[in-house]
Amino acid sequence: MTVIAAGLLIVALAAAAGALGGACAPARIRALLAGLLTALSGAGGITAGVAALSGQSWSMRLPHLLPLGSAELSVDPLSGAFLVIIGAVAVAAGVYSVGYTAPGGSHPTDDIEPAHETVPDAGGAASRTCQATLPLFVASMLLVPAAASVTTLLLTWELMALSSLVLVLADHRSRGSVRDAALWYAGMTHAGLAAILVGLVLFAGGTGGESFVSLREGADTLSPGLRSAVFVLTFLGFGSKAGMVPLHVWLPRAHAESPSHVSALMSAAMVNLGVYGVVRVAFDLLGGGPRWWGVLVLAFGCLSATYGVLQATVATDLKRLLGYSTSENVGLMLIGIGAAGIFAADGNRPLAGLLLAAAVLHAANHAAFKALLFLGAGSVLRATGLRDLDRLGGLAARMPATTAMFGFAALAAAALPPGNGFVSEWLLLQGLIHSLTLGGTPSVIVAVSMPLAVAVVALTAGLGAAAFVKAFAVGFLARPRSDAAASASEGPWPMRAAMASMLLVCLTLGLAPALAGAPLTRILAMLPTVRDGAPLAGSGVTLHLAGIAGSMSPLLIAAGLLGVAAVVVALVRSVGARRPRRVALVWGCGGTRLDPRMEYTATSFAEPLMRVFDDVLRPEHDVTVTPYAESRYLVESVQFRQRVPDRVEARIYPPLLAAAAWWGDRSRAVANGSVHRYLAYGFFGFVAVLIVVGFTA
Repeated sequence: MTVIAAGLLIVALAAAAGALGGACAPARIRALLAGLLTALSGAGGITAGVAALSGQSWSMRLPHLLPLGSAELSVDPLSGAFLVIIGAVAVAAGVYSVGYTAPGGSHPTDDIEPAHETVPDAGGAASRTCQATLPLFVASMLLVPAAASVTTLLLTWELMALSSLVLVLADHRSRGSVRDAALWYAGMTHAGLAAILVGLVLFAGGTGGESFVSLREGADTLSPGLRSAVFVLTFLGFGSKAGMVPLHVWLPRAHAESPSHVSALMSAAMVNLGVYGVVRVAFDLLGGGPRWWGVLVLAFGCLSATYGVLQATVATDLKRLLGYSTSENVGLMLIGIGAAGIFAADGNRPLAGLLLAAAVLHAANHAAFKALLFLGAGSVLRATGLRDLDRLGGLAARMPATTAMFGFAALAAAALPPGNGFVSEWLLLQGLIHSLTLGGTPSVIVAVSMPLAVAVVALTAGLGAAAFVKAFAVGFLARPRSDAAASASEGPWPMRAAMASMLLVCLTLGLAPALAGAPLTRILAMLPTVRDGAPLAGSGVTLHLAGIAGSMSPLLIAAGLLGVAAVVVALVRSVGARRPRRVALVWGCGGTRLDPRMEYTATSFAEPLMRVFDDVLRPEHDVTVTPYAESRYLVESVQFRQRVPDRVEARIYPPLLAAAAWWGDRSRAVANGSVHRYLAYGFFGFVAVLIVVGFTA
């Protein structure tokens, strides 16, 4: 038995045992069993993925296992990369769930409105259903990149969708917003599945086989129109799972309402499988395509990155902010994939390889820091019962470990050194910038699209920094703005241990990114349209780009930042030691004490940016002035409320839902209960199919 086979066997056995334990074990050990076996399943995925990235390969065919065909599994370097990503997040989420579902979390208070600002403690996440579903969800995600046939992929994809839907519904009895989120998620994920299904069925029908080997061998025989139809359908289907704008509407809802360790799995692991699907179909199975495929992916990537970061900047719900940040980072991955597709079509393999490597590396980096952010948000939720930034604050003194780890993850999400997000965004920018100077005179498409992509990446970096400064400063610093925040405390040690493991991954990827050079090289070597070489080279200290005059040393940058900080602190202390010390109020302009109401809130922090992007965001304001009963000229109170709706959702989806409702109402006349009419429908439908087959066969 190979190492890959052993790892996948661990995945299956641990998931089965975890599901059985979560469903049948006594309450006192149920969380421990389900959590640890979920972590073990993730460890099996890491084992298989590392073996694949080190050069091993493995495949297996189980005939007659599925109703419509055999189950086929295969693991190559591309599969291995996503097995490692998903497995690492699963290990942390499994350990974290042991503490998260333990008794002792904060309950919502009755006087807090609206209800979406509160979460119950363990709640539905500790139920038998959710405990049994969690390891199945992890196993289904790990089997998706190992699938090697259309039937196997669709089956594991649907199992992943259904199990995650059950977990999203964990707290459906306590909050109506959970049911709304689950409805949107179910609708969007199954619409995406329908698009993937149609695209892959067309692909399999055109090549005469459903295995990935048959699809690769027969891809060149497809007509250009059919190839493009397959690509567009699968891109839209996988893009909806990835949270690509405008197919993102389920993401901020589902991520916000799920238990926090489930949010981490969905945002840091599951959405990456959408990116995996795009790369697998476009670069591997179809073997590349025309330039407009890359332009299409690039355009959706720019839209997702820009709109996602804008919504994250103005969001006051901490988990909703992180959800929109996921759409932003998926957009950055799609920018790299789209640009790689453009250069692959032009035959510029060095740039195509570098940009695709940057996209895959950013998928790994995003998984690490986003998992840590959601786990940190879950610690805050468990301690306070709140996720509204305007009601938090002062957590640094009460939850120092969570504050430090969330702060580093925010640094990485803002693409600032020494965070790991800085490395992959730097690689992405290097590829986009050098596209105008390498390979001779650039084409019109490259000359127009690449500078726009550079501008989008730069804009998202700046706005992303503002979003996470807001989240960290308003949520964790200053003084608490509610009693719940003032009485917060650190969660159980399994939660802190899980966050520490993700922090270690972030540090490793951020300070020694050259370690990813060899795995990325093996991934590119299996794709026919990108360079068969090493896009990244160098030691663990300095990272060099092959074929481009660019190098960077994250470790030296971090050492320099620490050195400068130490010098500044030493200078301040030495100067301050020579001066007399006086105690005075920090701020005393007409006041005698600093009140939490004088601090910046998340709403006020985002107000200047909201004014700049007012035409895009179009916030809704409501001011209520209440006068005294004795005189309408004397004001007793002024209440200001602001809401920033999702304008993409408001413009696109209500007309679509209205059209679907209209069609449903009209369809009732067709289904009138007459058996004779139903038989006629079947007869004429069968005749129509025979006519179509006769003319097309």
